[in-house]
Amino acid sequence: MDTPFHLQRTRDQLKVWLAVMAETNGHLESDVFYDFGEMSCGDLLIALLKAMRPLPPGALVEVRALDPGAPVDIPAWCRMVGHELLRRASGPDNVHYLIRKGGTS
Repeated sequence: MDTPFHLQRTRDQLKVWLAVMAETNGHLESDVFYDFGEMSCGDLLIALLKAMRPLPPGALVEVRALDPGAPVDIPAWCRMVGHELLRRASGPDNVHYLIRKGGTS
């Protein structure tokens, strides 16, 4: 029996996520880790801005965010403020972003 497409896609995403997490001991080789959980994106971006402000340029920041808008909002925010989104790893109930802080904010 063939696996339905949506289940196969979920299985494939899980394999990728597990490989990334195993390769990095559960974290994305960051200097700092912030877990924003299900915080809505407006609040998430403000909290992320405040959390990153004291960090030096070049700092690697791992963010866990579960809000459905985060996959669009976090990359757009990084572009707007001059940070670099290095990696996005997702799995069941987990979406992690690795961000390199730019020269400001």
